[in-house]
Amino acid sequence: MFDTVLVANRGEIAVRVIRTLRALGVRSVAVYSDADADARHVREADTAVRIGPPPAAESYLSVPALLDAAARTGAQAVHPGYGFLAENAAFARACADAGLVFIGPTAEAISLMGDKIRAKETVKTAGVPVVPGAADPELVEAARELGAPVLLKPSAGGGGKGMRLVRDLSVLEEEIAAARREARASFGDDTLLVERWIDRPRHIEIQVLADTHGNVVHLGERECSLQRRHQKIIEEAPSVLLTPEIRAAMGAAAVEAARSCGYVGAGTVEFIVPGVDPSAYYFMEMNTRLQVEHPVTELITGIDLVEWQLRVASGEPLPFAQDDIRLDGWAIEARICAEDPSRGFLPSGGTVLALNEPQGEGVRTDSGLSQGTEVSSLYDPMLSKVIVHAKDRPTALRKLRAALAETVTLGVPTNAGFLRRLLAHEDVIAGDLDTGLVERDAESLVPQGVPDEVYAAAAAVRLAGLAPEPREGWTDPFSVPNGFRLGGAPKRLAFPFRVPGLEPVTVDAPAGARVTDTAVTVTLDGITHHFRRAGSWLGRDGDSWHVLDHDPVEAALSGARHGGADTLAAPMPGTVTVVKVAVGDEVEAGQSLLVVEAMKMEHVISAPHAGTVTELDVTPGTTVAMDQILAVVTPREEDAE
Repeated sequence: MFDTVLVANRGEIAVRVIRTLRALGVRSVAVYSDADADARHVREADTAVRIGPPPAAESYLSVPALLDAAARTGAQAVHPGYGFLAENAAFARACADAGLVFIGPTAEAISLMGDKIRAKETVKTAGVPVVPGAADPELVEAARELGAPVLLKPSAGGGGKGMRLVRDLSVLEEEIAAARREARASFGDDTLLVERWIDRPRHIEIQVLADTHGNVVHLGERECSLQRRHQKIIEEAPSVLLTPEIRAAMGAAAVEAARSCGYVGAGTVEFIVPGVDPSAYYFMEMNTRLQVEHPVTELITGIDLVEWQLRVASGEPLPFAQDDIRLDGWAIEARICAEDPSRGFLPSGGTVLALNEPQGEGVRTDSGLSQGTEVSSLYDPMLSKVIVHAKDRPTALRKLRAALAETVTLGVPTNAGFLRRLLAHEDVIAGDLDTGLVERDAESLVPQGVPDEVYAAAAAVRLAGLAPEPREGWTDPFSVPNGFRLGGAPKRLAFPFRVPGLEPVTVDAPAGARVTDTAVTVTLDGITHHFRRAGSWLGRDGDSWHVLDHDPVEAALSGARHGGADTLAAPMPGTVTVVKVAVGDEVEAGQSLLVVEAMKMEHVISAPHAGTVTELDVTPGTTVAMDQILAVVTPREEDAE
């Protein structure tokens, strides 16, 4: 076993790997960008090395900096985690050239399976069924031959980045261009392939583990069909869809896929499965790394996958055969992401002001967060994962909903409340899943507006902030915020508030509320409501609200200054990557003007109406905050009224 391992990653996966290294008595080395100088993975490692300079998003991709950090700290091996360089054959090769063990498969296996085109050809030769499709440069012709709908995918990577489902081939070329931009930004390679889209498919993957002595086993399947924008958000093991016979057949196919490329370490073979006929499964791709959802496999098998990545990389043979693998109970994972469901799931950011992450019997949280963490737009939006293990699926679903209700991340909008409602969806409970379920029903799982009790709690906080410090002796009645007035009954105080993205409201302060620095309790219409609190943030059951004081006069002046409804504001914190217009340009309603990118996701800013661009406050590369004014489009005189 190694003495020292460098973890070439950040966030929750770096913390996760460090945990196993500590359990094995192996010294851990963290690396960090300037943006992560006080991050949790930096504090929890035995030592840490700065790998700047800015831009921070590129620091973790600097192979020379990582190799230098390993050399300076005496590391003998490198664990790449997932994302960044985890599936980069050149990095694996550079580690080997530097005398470091890359904790993962060989560079040749990464290169082969990382190229989806070659991967499909290889496993097809090994007898594994594949999805019909084609690749560059015959992309357009193949798509038209396959017929709509088709799926565009980057050849060099996964995770939903650059994927486009095209149901209307008249916009095929535009979708190809957008997919190329995202693929180039995410993987440095804009090569695409196109595949036939299978309607109402299920996404099921098989975990494989292989050593350097020729042993390969699979550890059962994971159901990953609950996705949004091709990104997994809920994963479980096992799948309700598979019979023992189909599980064995898919597992055997996954093992053959791993053998076909000489695989070593932990990897995942992903299949697309028609829900109406699970025996008709197709190979999609192989992820040559640890998966985000690996904890559910760990919980039902009792096998620490990171530990066995390390043991295999150090030359140990697997001590178990396929017949030794047993699946115990049910495990489900929810990915907590920095995104705002109420604003169309746009990426969010901010400072974590209050944090509660559930742990306990059958509940595990893998996280890179701590109170005070600054969540920026530089990195992937996933912040943490809440995972539960129970004797059966219904119990696991209930346990995960309860754990999400206890999850608090005030200061950064997340999807925790949305995931909790998704887990109560009747089709999810029934196990009737497919990859389109979330997109079809997402709107029904996002509350419309803000509950009255949230505003009441905010008013209670505001009222408590006005109260004078208690003192002995006489108190001026006009100094106490209780609505006192001469010659009349007390008048209830009212406060104006605004939740970003919504219209302002004015709310009466409730009577009898209890307010502390961390909690608020209010009673409304005979029902008592409890909230977690951090400053102007309120949260409960996984949901959170940023309830701001509202000054109508200031808002009116600001609206007049920027043209009111004519303004285009940043819908999320991020970076302006494309500017298509200049001041003075005439534009049409709906015309694309700007592109803002955050957390590897593009968002197009379009003209709200026809008119003239009269203000343009950004250029490509400008970093913007949420709701920052980007441009103003003044309507034509004939349309102004």
